[in-house]
Amino acid sequence: MDIYLPIAGLSVNAAVIVALGGLVGILSGMFGVGGGFLTTPLLIFYGIPPAVAVASSATQITGASVSGMFAHMQRKGVDFHMGGVLVAGGAGGSVAGGFIFRALQRSGQIDTVVALLYVFLLGGIGLLMAKEAITAVWAVRRGRPAPGGARRHHPLVASLPGRWRFYRSGLYISPVAPLLLGFFTGLLTVLLGVGGGFVLVPAMIYLLGMSTKVVVGTSLFQILFVTAATTMVHALTTHAVDIVLAVLLLIGSVSGAQVGARFANRVKPEYLRLFLAFIVLTVAIRVGLGLTWRPDDIYTVQVL
Repeated sequence: MDIYLPIAGLSVNAAVIVALGGLVGILSGMFGVGGGFLTTPLLIFYGIPPAVAVASSATQITGASVSGMFAHMQRKGVDFHMGGVLVAGGAGGSVAGGFIFRALQRSGQIDTVVALLYVFLLGGIGLLMAKEAITAVWAVRRGRPAPGGARRHHPLVASLPGRWRFYRSGLYISPVAPLLLGFFTGLLTVLLGVGGGFVLVPAMIYLLGMSTKVVVGTSLFQILFVTAATTMVHALTTHAVDIVLAVLLLIGSVSGAQVGARFANRVKPEYLRLFLAFIVLTVAIRVGLGLTWRPDDIYTVQVL
């Protein structure tokens, strides 16, 4: 069944978009990430304009984050103090990103910039994830425990002045570090249409040294508010939010997340991380090929 997307200005198969949302939902349920880093490039591959794909993905992530955050709240897995600082930084990053996005739109460079950011960001994170996952798999196969160190924050974070106590996270650090981390995540959310969880979660663990018990819940808390702010920024400045597209994606992702969560309980964590790294690297390579691969026909003329 074809359906017209008013903002994207084209007709798409509704079943395909729902299925795409379902695939991202399955991955979200399996790996605990928002899935925006896959939604946007997959929409672009399907033919959705990059600006619309970015803005609509952020809208879909807002809705998908609600149920996850409330589930973690019931388990006391959200550090609201830390989350508030991250949200404050993310709100500032969203506003700054909105101006940058609009400037890139006017210059006609938004498609290229989005693709380049995806290649470098996903490629770098994918390689780091693959290295960590392969090390863990190799250790398990040899009958040794997976490598892991004591939880501690980065020396640069420890050197920042004006420390606060974040009791639920078990931290005594400067709020400047999570504020800057939230700002960077907000910037990425606007420019790439991602929730930022695939950047935020590792950074909260390895840079801030947060307790793993509250990392996912606090990340979802930040993602919910920042993507909501990002949706407003896009709606008011870029006018690229296609609500029809976002609703179709949300229908699929809500159902897919339940399937992914059940599947995740049956697979060893190190193999899940290796599979996710493979997916991330595959998307980065595909986006990179789109930037460099010369089409057979540069210009085409079609008579309707």
